[in-house]
Amino acid sequence: MNLLYKNTKRLPLKLMTIILVYAVSNSAIAHFSPEQLANIEIASYQPSPVPDRIVMTLAGDPATERAVNWRTNNDVEPALAQIAISDGSPTQEERAVTVIGNTESLSFSEYRSFHHSVHFTGLDPDTLYVYRVGDGQVWSEWMQFRTAKDTVSPFKFIYLGDAQNDLKSRWSRVIRQAYSDMPKADFILHAGDLVNDANNDQEWGQWFYATGWIYGSIPSIATPGNHEYDDRKLAKQWQPHFTFPKNGPNTPRLSETVYYLDYQGVRFISLDTGSMDSDPLVSTLQQSKWLQEVLEHNPNQWTIIFHHHPMRAATKSRSGHILLNLFFRQIYERYNVDLVLQGHDHAYARGESVSYFGNWAGRQSPMYVVSVSGPKMYEGGASWPAVGGKNTQLYQLIELDGNQLKYQSYRADGVLFDEFKITKNEDGLRTIEP
Repeated sequence: MNLLYKNTKRLPLKLMTIILVYAVSNSAIAHFSPEQLANIEIASYQPSPVPDRIVMTLAGDPATERAVNWRTNNDVEPALAQIAISDGSPTQEERAVTVIGNTESLSFSEYRSFHHSVHFTGLDPDTLYVYRVGDGQVWSEWMQFRTAKDTVSPFKFIYLGDAQNDLKSRWSRVIRQAYSDMPKADFILHAGDLVNDANNDQEWGQWFYATGWIYGSIPSIATPGNHEYDDRKLAKQWQPHFTFPKNGPNTPRLSETVYYLDYQGVRFISLDTGSMDSDPLVSTLQQSKWLQEVLEHNPNQWTIIFHHHPMRAATKSRSGHILLNLFFRQIYERYNVDLVLQGHDHAYARGESVSYFGNWAGRQSPMYVVSVSGPKMYEGGASWPAVGGKNTQLYQLIELDGNQLKYQSYRADGVLFDEFKITKNEDGLRTIEP
């Protein structure tokens, strides 16, 4: 470095800076081989006795239940959690109730890990709680969350399309910006393709790293995409990482990927379109029959469905999902579904959509949205949407209040990209503006 400085000390400051950056960068690159860089990546996401990958999920009644999953190395047992009503004091241990959780193991070529889960039940509605997880000696930090109200009340949530690639380097700013804009979000909704390689544990490590402690305080719900499937099988990390409602079709294959939950006057329904690709006929028939029953007995004013593959493509080079069009579109229209949140096409499209076969008995189409939060991009340009876009990482902030739904889509840099408002009258008919 001294020699470099002697040879450049008379150069302009800007040029000398460029030379120094180039020298340091090339020195760093030359220092590690590809194998060493891969080992660094593996080491970065290996488990330890300290709880990590802590994620809270909505697993039942949001007003009285919460589930938490976390990971350690295989030296840590039992799985414990402590929970108490938050009162602002630092004496949680004196008031906390200890809950025993469950543990299962996952093995990879690089390491073995323990995955723990706990299900808090009997909580008070609209109450702030504090909790931590661990084994009785090594604990996580204390984290806070508020239960939902047990009445129809306003709330808001974050919706994200495919994250999938470059999760640490290029996706992290999107989820962090979304949180900055809506820090009091009631939950985060992920529309599939959370990672690129279903069983790559380092990618899952990046997905958790990108959002960090936020996952432990704001609950998540998610539906799997095609990249959560490998050789027709769901990622082995899916169920160890998440606890979702087990009220879907009565088949293990769709457990915790097809489910519904009611949140303060809205029914949210997850459909597993990845499974429809893996086992088209059986999965489609099971899900469509179940969906009709769930919608037939829906007491909520609003209905929001989320799945990975879009009903109609957001890109001109793709077509809509044929099974969704054949089996599900008319169900959505018949039961007056309001909003369908999707991913997969790595572009943006938003609008109502007339069926290839005509809408059901003159019913309104839901508002369909396709969005992408990660850096992988397709060309866009589909002809059907009212609003389209391409080459833009996006996140969506959605608020519901009585008979109004407010939707806003933002670019990764926090600039408003698209917005609309849905108003419903007493007969359930929707007015959309703009």
